[in-house]
Amino acid sequence: MAQATSGIPGKAGRTALPDVFGARSHLAANRALPVVLGLVYGFWAAANRRDGGPITGWNVLFGFVSALAFMAVLVGVRAMAPRLAREPHAVAWGAFAGVAFGFLYSQTGASVLRSCGNSLVVAASVSAVLFYRYYTREDAAGHRVN
Repeated sequence: MAQATSGIPGKAGRTALPDVFGARSHLAANRALPVVLGLVYGFWAAANRRDGGPITGWNVLFGFVSALAFMAVLVGVRAMAPRLAREPHAVAWGAFAGVAFGFLYSQTGASVLRSCGNSLVVAASVSAVLFYRYYTREDAAGHRVN
């Protein structure tokens, strides 16, 4: 039985998706993503901290400092993690997600033990999912396919 191929080496049986955005669009998105996510994270942290109370100058400052810290760590993990092997790569993203979640959760007034426990669950879950993803997307020699 004959099977259609995509014509792209290494992509037999799969059709390649067209790249609808140019290189400039991808570059702009890569630079804007940490800023947008950081601002959302900072707003979320400030909202958790004020707990429905009035917006104050200290609350706004807390939100911006949280956003800057989140952006800096996100940029660092995005630069460092792809250079790592699959296990540390997954653990780096898991640790980032766990710490980010734990900090947001701690701003709600929850206990330190509950914040740490929940952030460990988030970190372990993200690490496990990403390890599976990275493990299934490499060849037998351990090189990333895509």
